[in-house]
Amino acid sequence: MSRHFQVTFDAHDPGALSVFWGEVLGYVHPGPPGVELPEGADALAAWDEFLAKMGVPEEQRNSRSALEDPDGEGPRIFFQQVPEGKAAKNRVHLDVRAAPGLEGEERMAALEAECARLVALGAERLRRFEPDPPMSTGWIVMADPEGNEFCLD
Repeated sequence: MSRHFQVTFDAHDPGALSVFWGEVLGYVHPGPPGVELPEGADALAAWDEFLAKMGVPEEQRNSRSALEDPDGEGPRIFFQQVPEGKAAKNRVHLDVRAAPGLEGEERMAALEAECARLVALGAERLRRFEPDPPMSTGWIVMADPEGNEFCLD
């Protein structure tokens, strides 16, 4: 029997990091429990209103955030606030499949285009690895706005 899982990020600013990763992955913020959101509604604003009604102090409302795959296929992603900063290289990272099925120059051009889009969203480009057939098709290492490494693959 397989298990469902979520990926959890430690973060200084869970809301901002979840917005970044939502844009990267095409994921969405789910609405608060029991709240039916109309199409196109701002889920983060709905959460703020929900938490205010629940009596959660404003300074605690950005202590966590979550994203879900709108197609229900990918894992849920959770962001939890922590006081400490990132201290070392990630031991686990995400590979964002930005050029599936492409090879050579076409693949690297697609990765470069996605890299430029993500840099505009706040990511940092760290390094590029050239294709080295047959073992490698090439990839770009990046960091999200809080320094978590990930690869465009």
